[in-house]
Amino acid sequence: MTDIKSPEERSRNMSKIRSKDTKPEVWLRKRLFERGYRYRKNVSNVPGHPDAWLAKYNTAVFVHGCFWHRHEGCKYAYTPKSRIEFWTEKFQKNVERDRRVSIELEKAGIRRLIVWECTVKKMIKDEALLNQMLESIDHFLRSEETMLEI
Repeated sequence: MTDIKSPEERSRNMSKIRSKDTKPEVWLRKRLFERGYRYRKNVSNVPGHPDAWLAKYNTAVFVHGCFWHRHEGCKYAYTPKSRIEFWTEKFQKNVERDRRVSIELEKAGIRRLIVWECTVKKMIKDEALLNQMLESIDHFLRSEETMLEI
């Protein structure tokens, strides 16, 4: 299937996709701040440059986009119909990088909190779910668990 946009238009569209301070990241960070959690953004000396670094809790927070990080079983993790080989390779590299980063964090004794974009979208729409997820995060940060993925 051919793309409906010219290569120049597609390139312009793709260049607008942000790698930092995406809407789901900003939204989640605001909710964490409201609950009293203080963090640093995109810390370069922590493996994976987490979206938020909670030093007090030794926890790296990642807000993963379902499309780019291949959230299994998620409707947002579709594969484009053009340039399938390119996208397959790109997605495999992203997933492999995520796995490597997770192993590095585990070896360094750093806890991981991974929040998927689709979960953030659901939390925005449903206040009861938001409260439930924030309680899960609170529990995780107070516990000895090393990883939470929601």
